[in-house]
Amino acid sequence: MGKVLCFGSLNIDYTYKVEHFVQKGETISSLGLQVFSGGKGLNQSTALAKAGAETYHAGAIGTDGKFLLEQLESAGVHTEHVAVLTEVRSGNAIIQNDAEGDNCIILYGGANQAITRVQADEVIEQFSAGDYIILQNEINELAYIMEKAHGQGMKIVLNPSPMNEKILTLPLNYVDVFMLNEVEAGQILGTDENDGSVLIGKLLEHFPEAAIVLTLGSQGSIYADRSQQFPQVVYKVKAVDTTAAGDTFTGFFIGSLVRGLDVKEAMDTASRASAIAVTRPGAAPSIPTWEEVKITEL
Repeated sequence: MGKVLCFGSLNIDYTYKVEHFVQKGETISSLGLQVFSGGKGLNQSTALAKAGAETYHAGAIGTDGKFLLEQLESAGVHTEHVAVLTEVRSGNAIIQNDAEGDNCIILYGGANQAITRVQADEVIEQFSAGDYIILQNEINELAYIMEKAHGQGMKIVLNPSPMNEKILTLPLNYVDVFMLNEVEAGQILGTDENDGSVLIGKLLEHFPEAAIVLTLGSQGSIYADRSQQFPQVVYKVKAVDTTAAGDTFTGFFIGSLVRGLDVKEAMDTASRASAIAVTRPGAAPSIPTWEEVKITEL
């Protein structure tokens, strides 16, 4: 079984329960506040480890974020590649959760935007050809990290979230697996198209060597590469908090592949894990274990 490196964000999540999302010019009172560990990188590392992959996290925190390392380590993630910086605060997120279980998020980059090329060099040289590297768009130096990982022969998995113009400047031809939703796919392609099958076809035209996992919310997801394409159903549950749904899906999909499952089994496992996660509050704390995913009836 190969190693998996998640080079990504580590956040402190301030999660407010609200009746509805605050509107322009409006002041509202929250129904409650909870503080969680989070960040797409931390969430995906947690999901990878809980899926049984040998998982290493690389990134940066401030001294206020040392509990984030404890969270990762408790999930079984190796944290020796996380830098602790004294001159900057950890990244954080302000999250509103409404009565329907939906969320909206404001991010502050903090230490996540203080990755250095020296750190990237030191980390990536510890991994081998065939190891996976999981990336999101919440840290700096992404293009450099991708260049180094490609040169090392690592399998690059990109979750282009949050989506912005920086993604379009990355060496996307190096990506082995894209994990994205229809909005992100449309922005990469420069189209307003929202039909999943059409988007999959266009992505494969642009990136014929890559595998594509396109998530479609309540419509499930689609897997495609140049030799196969199939849909994956979504498991219907009562959502409490959708914050970590996508990160759980990503972690369990790649974790399942590392465990030796085929892509259809990996897609189904990821869908089941994501469904369980949204029935629980919080980001990383909501992510189930491999055993829970296999025994829970949905």
